[in-house]
Amino acid sequence: MRSPYTCNRCLTVLKASRSQLRPSASLRISPHHPLTHRNHSTVSAASSKLSLPRRGIATTPSRKFDQAFEPYEYVDPEGNKRKLVLTEDNLFHSFTHSPIPEIRKRAAFMRQHAYCPHPDHKATRMPHNSADLEGRKSSDSGAPPAHVDFECPDCGVPVYCCEDHWADDYEAHLEVCDVMRQANEDDHDLRSGRFFKEFQFAEPQIEEILTNMTSWDTYLYTRDFDALNKDREMRQATKLLTYPMTIASVINEMSPYNIRKNGRMTPDGLKSFSALRHSLHPPRLGGGDSWKNARIAPPSVRLFILGARAESSLPRDTWMQLAYLFHRVQFSLHFIGPESMANREKELPLPERTPLNPFGAVVEDRISNAMKISTFVEYYHNMHKTGHFYPYDPYFDCFVCFHPGFGNPASMHEWEETIPLLLETKVPIIATGYSPWDMEQDVNLLEKRYGNEMDMLLKPGENIFRSLRWDMNDLDPHDITCSNWGLYAFRGKRYETMKKDEEVEVHSDRTA
Repeated sequence: MRSPYTCNRCLTVLKASRSQLRPSASLRISPHHPLTHRNHSTVSAASSKLSLPRRGIATTPSRKFDQAFEPYEYVDPEGNKRKLVLTEDNLFHSFTHSPIPEIRKRAAFMRQHAYCPHPDHKATRMPHNSADLEGRKSSDSGAPPAHVDFECPDCGVPVYCCEDHWADDYEAHLEVCDVMRQANEDDHDLRSGRFFKEFQFAEPQIEEILTNMTSWDTYLYTRDFDALNKDREMRQATKLLTYPMTIASVINEMSPYNIRKNGRMTPDGLKSFSALRHSLHPPRLGGGDSWKNARIAPPSVRLFILGARAESSLPRDTWMQLAYLFHRVQFSLHFIGPESMANREKELPLPERTPLNPFGAVVEDRISNAMKISTFVEYYHNMHKTGHFYPYDPYFDCFVCFHPGFGNPASMHEWEETIPLLLETKVPIIATGYSPWDMEQDVNLLEKRYGNEMDMLLKPGENIFRSLRWDMNDLDPHDITCSNWGLYAFRGKRYETMKKDEEVEVHSDRTA
């Protein structure tokens, strides 16, 4: 609740006196000035005597420091030199006046592309869902669209074109203001220069220790992660771990998704994932390290991550957490998509396309003996038509699509050729969504266009291993999402044929 931060009487006084009270330049408070909470009598008395400060209604508590914080260098526990820019109690800053250059650049981008959500403006696009603030606007009447310029003092993000619209529409902004402030602090924390102990992931465990995948807490505890006692540490850690854990939570035999009452797994899903789990959890055959006990190793389990973006550039220790959950199994990860190597060209230059490497794949096979990662800067349907990955086996293959945007008008054209080819393979397809409406949009398109050609394996719903950290859309700051919020799975329909026995006519002779 926001009652400790801003009171309704303060807003009422401001709205009533807006036409008469205009602050002069000498009375305006700097955006960096610490604003303390005032009671109702103080605000009423001040408003009757002199003009209110420009941001006087902002009552966000902020600490006062005797001296400004000076960045300093230190050596972290791993022996690396770091520069601490922000401390834990000084993470909240205005985007425009942030000490981090990347965040100031992000604020400038918002001012150039994001539009004010106040209903007095004309609509700039079709609303995504019933909760979209753009749905309150009229396309016929109203003021012309205006870019955001005024920063909310409670969350520090440019959200409205002016202070008047922010104050008038404060109740609508109140619904996401706390979350935006949290995202603001998390962004500054990520660039503060501190040592992130939460990114030191757990090491392999013996096979006899079972992992509890009921929730994030039980998983981190049974996997022997270092204790994450702060919510911010959990948010930063789950932002990375959500990608491998979303896959593992579906294909693991200890999956929290089941076919029991109120379970989201369908009978077809149990059949498909049981075949995959048969390969992921092989029986012990008595093999060992010596030639005497040598056994033939099964093929590696192939995971095709289509439309790969940020997940392809995750630290490889993050993806190794997936291999640690499946002993005696080798994984082959294929990141496929035109953006799969974005911002990584300097790290790993793209090789030339040769007859031996027709798609210019970047192969990383030195990560571990249990994992091999290949990256293809190409559309999947182009590779499928050449038979590059043929044949497909439901016992060893699985497709994964993180936030694909099947039903998004801006990206749905990129999947028109791919989805029919995926359904032809009869291999399970795991997909996620940024938010409830994003997942619903994708599922509706799949059911409308391919409903007779696919089987739902996992019913759509919230992902147990979604990211706990919230993200803001730079094109619409009020659009709050998180990585892998929703989860569902489907595959191409399987037709089981049965031979029908011919009926034998029995004739009985009747004698008179």
